[in-house]
Amino acid sequence: MPQPSGERAGLSNVGQDRCANLRWKGMFIEAAWDPTVPHGNDRAFWCQHTYNCLGPDSKLVDDYECNPARKCYEAL
Repeated sequence: MPQPSGERAGLSNVGQDRCANLRWKGMFIEAAWDPTVPHGNDRAFWCQHTYNCLGPDSKLVDDYECNPARKCYEAL
């Protein structure tokens, strides 16, 4: 079943248990999913506080690392 927006389920779709400050390219693409276009698996994440790939605690930012164990984590 095609996805209604630009994110492909299971690859770039980050769950609701993520940090509120986590950003990724897929959030800003508003295009219908086209199965004929190969998925680039772009996993470019950044923090809304620092605007780079490291959070305020100088640790890596991604959908796995940005969790409640970090002091800078903010729930959605």
